[in-house]
Amino acid sequence: MSRLHKFAFAIAGVISTIGPAKACMMLSSLELSDVLMADVVVIGQATNYQIIEDHVQREQWQRYLEHLSPEQREAQAERSWFLGDYARFNIEISTVLRGEVEGVIGVTWDNSTFGEPASMSKGPYLIALRASGTPLLPLRGPSATILPDPEPGLWSVLQAPCAPPFIFESQSERAEAIQELLSAAPQ
Repeated sequence: MSRLHKFAFAIAGVISTIGPAKACMMLSSLELSDVLMADVVVIGQATNYQIIEDHVQREQWQRYLEHLSPEQREAQAERSWFLGDYARFNIEISTVLRGEVEGVIGVTWDNSTFGEPASMSKGPYLIALRASGTPLLPLRGPSATILPDPEPGLWSVLQAPCAPPFIFESQSERAEAIQELLSAAPQ
């Protein structure tokens, strides 16, 4: 195998490890009834929101950029998130709509298909969660990138691949619809 082929193979490996900037070919719709798959649904304030960066992917990206021309490097330099990044925050619970939790709980949100926002207001929000290791919601689109739970000891935001997360302002129409679904469902 020539040096050029080895180099191309190495670059292809780095790119496949890093993943595309957007991991969904198309967006999937939100199915409010998916909330019935949640282990816990709460209303509360979001605190201590932070983005946990995937340093391994960033190092791989930097090595990839070193092999580009200055023009190509400049065009790629604005990348701000990677598939391995996720958000971690606490929820100060005011109301439990489903499940058994109280006080303040730790949560992760791996919105790998879209990237997480840099910040999050306190809310209050209605947030549906699943326990780490429990089944994910079904894939409703042609593709998605699905990563393992980033911190198995914490709750994870309920979110179907390529669909919006179950994080809603507590007074929104969607939050009201979810509360109606939960009150009609057997516990």
